[in-house]
Amino acid sequence: MSRNGTRCMVITHGTLIDGSGRPASANEALVIEGNRIRSVGPLPPDVALNDRDHVQVIDASEHWILPGLIDGHCHLSFGFPHIAELPSARGTTSPGFSTLRAARNAQQVLYAGVTSVAVPGGTWFIDVALRDAINVGLLAGPRIACAGQFIVTYGSIIDNEPSWVGTPEHSIGVLANNVPEMLTEVRRQCKHGVNFIKLADSTWGDTQTIAPEELRAVVEEAHRRQVPVTIHSRGAGSTRAAAEAGVDWILHADLATAEELEVVAEAGTPLMPTMTFLQQALAVGHRFGRGPRELDQIKRNWESAVGMLQKARQLGITIMCGTDSGNSPLMPYGQLHAHEAEILVRYGGYSPMEAIVACTKNTAFAVGLAEDVGVLEAGKLADLILLKRDPLADIRVLQGGAHVAMVIKDGTIVPLPDQNGQTEGVTLCQPSAVA
Repeated sequence: MSRNGTRCMVITHGTLIDGSGRPASANEALVIEGNRIRSVGPLPPDVALNDRDHVQVIDASEHWILPGLIDGHCHLSFGFPHIAELPSARGTTSPGFSTLRAARNAQQVLYAGVTSVAVPGGTWFIDVALRDAINVGLLAGPRIACAGQFIVTYGSIIDNEPSWVGTPEHSIGVLANNVPEMLTEVRRQCKHGVNFIKLADSTWGDTQTIAPEELRAVVEEAHRRQVPVTIHSRGAGSTRAAAEAGVDWILHADLATAEELEVVAEAGTPLMPTMTFLQQALAVGHRFGRGPRELDQIKRNWESAVGMLQKARQLGITIMCGTDSGNSPLMPYGQLHAHEAEILVRYGGYSPMEAIVACTKNTAFAVGLAEDVGVLEAGKLADLILLKRDPLADIRVLQGGAHVAMVIKDGTIVPLPDQNGQTEGVTLCQPSAVA
C-alpha cells in the first residue's frame, strides 16, 4: 500500500534514461502515484509489490525507460491529410471536419510515444479546443500547448491570397501590417486562450518581412499578458532581430551565420531548427508537387542549416526538437516526430544522450512545462515511454513508434491500437495478479 492508501504503479527493472543527461542506469523502482512520479530509485518501504489492491507492477526487464518524447513543432489542424473524395476535407474549408481530423491526428502522435506537443499555429482556434478536450479526458492525445493563427505581414509565409482578397476565415495566418494591428491580434488570441503567440517571417528567409519595432511591440504586449512568443524565422536578419526583441524561442534560423548566432547566444534564446521538414522535403518532395526550383531553395537552406546547427552547438545555444509534422502532405503524423534527434547526431555532432535531452528536457520549455515534464524524477508528471531497444546504441529506434512497447501519460497506460491490449515483452501485472 502507498503512504496514503491510494493505488500506485511501480515500474521495476530495465534501463533508465531519465532525460536529465545523466548516464543511463539500472532501474530499481520508478513509483507513480496519481499522475506524478513519487520516487525513482529504491522502493519506498510503504509500497509492497504484493499488495494486490493498491499496487500495479510493470516489469520492464530488457527495456529502456525514457521520458515521453516532445515534438515542439507539430501542426494538428492544417487540414492534412487531404481526403480527395470528400470536398469538405480538402484543406481547412470545414471547421467541423478539421476539428475531428485534428483529434485523430493527435491520437496518432500520442501512439508514437510523443506525450507533449507545441502547436505553433492552426485554424479557428481548433487546437485550443482540442487541448482542452484532451485535458478534461474527452479523448486521448498528447499534452498540447498552442498558438493561434500566425501573425504575418505582406510577403510573409502563408500570405498566399491576392491583397484584394484579404485574409480568408480558414487561413492559417492573419495579416497585420503595422504595430496596432499586431497588438490587436495578440489581444484577440490571448482572449481565446492560446499558450503562446506565433509570428512568421518570409517562407525561406530570403527577405525580412517583419520590422524590428513590430517584433518588439508584439513581445512586449504578449509578455505583459504572460504569454511567450515564437517566430518562424529562416533568415539571418530576422533571426537576429527576434533575439534582440526578446522572442522566447526561434524556429528554424536556417540562414543564420556565426554573427547572428552570437547574438542569439548572448540573448540566451533557444533554437528549434526543425530540420526534419527540410530533410523530408528533399527526400520525397517531388512526389508532392515540389518543383525543381523550390527543391533547390530547400537544398540551400538545408546545407546552411547544417552549418548553423554545428555553430549553435559550439556556442552553447539550447537546441529544442520539432519536426513540422502536419505542415503539408509530405509530413505525416506518427512517423517523423523523433527524426530530429537523428539529425542532431548525424549532422550536428551531438551524442545520442544529448539528442534525447534535446527532445525531452529541453523541449519541455516550448510546451510551458519545463518544471513538470521532460525528466523522470520525483514530483514530475508521469509521462514516459518504454522502448524495446537501446536509443543510446541507435538513436533511430525512437522513430515512428516502431520500438515503443508502452506509453504512459499522466500516470495512465495508453492503449496502443496495434497491441490489442497487450504490451509486447513487458510483463504487466494487474493488482489482482500480483503474487
